[in-house]
Amino acid sequence: MFSNAQGFKVGNISVHSNYHVQNAQGNRIDGWKMLLENIASSALHDSSARFDPPKCDEDTRVEVTHELMNWIRDREGPQRLLCMTGAAGAGKSALQQTIAELCSDSNILGSAFFFSAGDPTRNTLTHIVPTIAYQLGLRQLVLRDTIVKAIENDPVIFKKNLKIQMETLIVAPFKQLCARGDLNRNTFPHAILIDGLDECSGEENQAELLSTIKRCLLNNDLPFRIFIAGRPEWAMRSALASKPEGYLYQLAYHIKLSDKYDATADIRRYLWRQLRDLGSQSWDCRAQFPLWPMKEDIEKLVAAASGQFVYAATVIKYVSERRSSLVDRLRIVIDWAPHDGQQTRPFEHLDNLYRNILSTAKESYEAVDTNRGHDFLFLIRAHQMNSEGRAHLMYSARDFDESIGIIGLQGGHYQFLFSDLHSLVWFREMPVSTPKLRERMEFYHRSFSDFLDSEIRAQHLFLSETRVRKCVTKACLQKLLQCEDFSGNYHKDWIIMLLLYYSNWQSAYVDDPQLIEFTCNNGWERIDKILSSQCGPYSIEHINILQTRHQLACFTSDVVRHFSDDLHKHELADIVKLYFNKWEKRYGECGFTVDEAELSEKVRNAYYDKEDNFHDDEEEEEEGTN
Repeated sequence: MFSNAQGFKVGNISVHSNYHVQNAQGNRIDGWKMLLENIASSALHDSSARFDPPKCDEDTRVEVTHELMNWIRDREGPQRLLCMTGAAGAGKSALQQTIAELCSDSNILGSAFFFSAGDPTRNTLTHIVPTIAYQLGLRQLVLRDTIVKAIENDPVIFKKNLKIQMETLIVAPFKQLCARGDLNRNTFPHAILIDGLDECSGEENQAELLSTIKRCLLNNDLPFRIFIAGRPEWAMRSALASKPEGYLYQLAYHIKLSDKYDATADIRRYLWRQLRDLGSQSWDCRAQFPLWPMKEDIEKLVAAASGQFVYAATVIKYVSERRSSLVDRLRIVIDWAPHDGQQTRPFEHLDNLYRNILSTAKESYEAVDTNRGHDFLFLIRAHQMNSEGRAHLMYSARDFDESIGIIGLQGGHYQFLFSDLHSLVWFREMPVSTPKLRERMEFYHRSFSDFLDSEIRAQHLFLSETRVRKCVTKACLQKLLQCEDFSGNYHKDWIIMLLLYYSNWQSAYVDDPQLIEFTCNNGWERIDKILSSQCGPYSIEHINILQTRHQLACFTSDVVRHFSDDLHKHELADIVKLYFNKWEKRYGECGFTVDEAELSEKVRNAYYDKEDNFHDDEEEEEEGTN
């Protein structure tokens, strides 16, 4: 309604008939200049701030690169959003950089934005829409003019929320030009690339960007193909989830990089090529020997990489130090084992990555009210020990939560515990005889397990395995003293098994006051009653109980010795010796001679089967069939 008006004021803005916008002082507002002042130039794929960015080596990641480029080139494809998730260090940024360069060479790159947690200009949402609008405006002059006019008409647009910015600077200009026929949808550079979503500060901001892309770019008929990459953390994971269905599940083409593509062959090829190229330029004549590096050394590195490129890149970065011998530094990497006083840090870059992820997850977990009092690092280490069978027991993640529920957890708590660690940890669903699935925790990076085991590498995030064993053992004894009903409850069996295996059948893992308290309060009798309430002869449960009595005999033998020789509490030693004799005799009657590894496997399998039967009975009772 003001199309022919002129010479009037709106607030402190003057509007003139020639469409130039001026402020109250009569100075012209330059929309393009304002746009340039609000972009993050370091986020561009060809920015000098990202000099020598990671990208795919020759002849590596060929299959996934072809899949990505084919998807981008297919302008008419039904899904206009592609989300690629993968473990930390899986090579997502290298792929994004490679795709950005390929798109640029093909003249189909509309814009690219690379988030970085360490760069304040590109670790928030402040500059992303202006940066995308700037790059799109460069592709066509008429679009640039339309974006500039939008800024001049609303000079405070950069202070408004993300949705309004995207509607004003991207959606509206495109709709306007398409309606007028001034923009050819079929030739306009249409690829929009966003890398490292997880490096945008704040889960809420990550989720806001995804929801804004859906509402503004996907819900409107625009010519873009949008490719977003990031770790599988909460914002991306929940948006793409199938159960419950996330808001991007039907709209996005989802590539799980670490699951779908095995990078082992590419990592092997990358290591060979990089080491041979470095060797040809090295002053160390050993590196120029035709058989260097040795095949077995390459295979050790490939195995240690666990399919993650970050490990291989860390190795190459370390060995390429020009002031030292390439051959010697490679040998250090292959043979390296952490020890006190060691100055060498070949995996420092990798360890920084692990520490950053783990520290952030710890802070987020322990900030939740209901999680306070739970030791995050203890729980992580306990799950690690369980998943790797270090205590000769291996429960599913859910079962393990229930088994260590003695310290206040419920089954399924692991989902909260690991919610910010999905870039390092994943859960394999293990089919069993029942329709139920069990979740087994596994590490994407084998080196992450090594990191957790090393105080030198983990530093302030280190928790010793001995401390974990002591905590579990202490909790087991406390829980057993609370048992009132000694009827067959499989959770009580678990407590006894945890006590035995986490203590390594040694009283050294129990504090003396607690061991005395347990003995004085009839703790050993309680264990015996629990075992005596189990199933009859010839059942799997009965065989397990017999084996458990043998292990208890070993444990109580050590307790008897400790009470007698170390603490000189002979009366307590005599109490424990009664049960030692009983359990040793009962086990000996069976005539078993069981190898410990075989025994552990039998116990583990039997308890899995036992838990299946327990749940099957529960379900039958609920259905009224039992």
